[in-house]
Amino acid sequence: MAKAKTNSSAKKRFKANGAGYKHRKSNRNHILTKKPSKRKRRLRGLSQLAGDAQNQVKRMLG
Repeated sequence: MAKAKTNSSAKKRFKANGAGYKHRKSNRNHILTKKPSKRKRRLRGLSQLAGDAQNQVKRMLG
């Protein structure tokens, strides 16, 4: 049986913690001048992955 491979993109985007997986929020890369400060502030930091997506990420990370 072949060795199971980890999905490289998932490995870069998700980190495991006690409650599941954390990830960076989207829409914080470029064109930031037109976005309000309040929105950029909300997009800071990491957030917890939603419960239904955790099974997909778990399968990708092996």
